[in-house]
Amino acid sequence: MAIIITEECINCGACEPECPNNAIYEAGVEWAISEGTEVQGTFKMKSGEDVDVDKKFGPVSDEVYYIVPDKCTECMGFHEEPQCAAVCPVDCCVPDPDNEETEDVLLDRQSRLHP
Repeated sequence: MAIIITEECINCGACEPECPNNAIYEAGVEWAISEGTEVQGTFKMKSGEDVDVDKKFGPVSDEVYYIVPDKCTECMGFHEEPQCAAVCPVDCCVPDPDNEETEDVLLDRQSRLHP
């Protein structure tokens, strides 16, 4: 499953530089698949939609740091555990029960983000 940042977030920013996929953004900031990844052209989102990797999307949260589910791999292919959760001082980076994914799905996403 992808990781989410709960409303307990204190906006310290410790998690953001730890993400190997650049899936973590500050509250209110737009995001794109291409940011912090090596992917070019188009990318197939979880919804099945193909999007231009440079397309800007609106922020997931305007209140606290957030994780883009389409970019989160739980650090699979990079680390043994999600690095955001490992460094979070208030334990607000937790598994998202609404985005349960298998290890195979997460590793596939990692390989598509970093071909």
